[in-house]
Amino acid sequence: MGLFNKGALYTPNYKVTGDEIAVFKTNKGTVKVKLDGEGAAIHVANFCELANKGFYNGLKFHRYVSNFVIQGGDPNTRDMSSEDVAAGKMGPHGMPGTGGPGYSIRHEWDVNPRNSHEDGALAMARSQMPDSAGSQFYFCLGPQHFLDPNYTVFGQTIEGLDVVKSLRAGDTIESVTIENGEDA
Repeated sequence: MGLFNKGALYTPNYKVTGDEIAVFKTNKGTVKVKLDGEGAAIHVANFCELANKGFYNGLKFHRYVSNFVIQGGDPNTRDMSSEDVAAGKMGPHGMPGTGGPGYSIRHEWDVNPRNSHEDGALAMARSQMPDSAGSQFYFCLGPQHFLDPNYTVFGQTIEGLDVVKSLRAGDTIESVTIENGEDA
């Protein structure tokens, strides 16, 4: 199932502590993100569940737009070479940018008081349907406030912004772990 999944919205089982830090280990270095469990509880719970299952391990960033975003989290990139992802080639499971976890979650941009696309913000990608986010995320490469009314921000980079800015399509997410989470 892809990013354009239709049907009932998923409610994560993960219990947000409010202190979660996502640690992204990439081939370019480590990035730490303070997750906003108070403002975007559904997104944080969903992201933590996926990270704890190892969903993001081995995926590639598939979209880079200079001074805009670097995007990842598509399982279609798992069995692809970095070169093929960077070239935008079709993978064995579909085109990069169209995959997801098989479900969607409810948007939270209109209820999150800190929904601000600052430099280094972590937000959830989606299709044209408001409640279509699943696993794909992006980091802002500079402020992108025109996205505030339509996309949910659920974290802010606190370490490794230089790494975020060095990432390109084809770079690898080696692992995503959660510090200070429900199992910590």
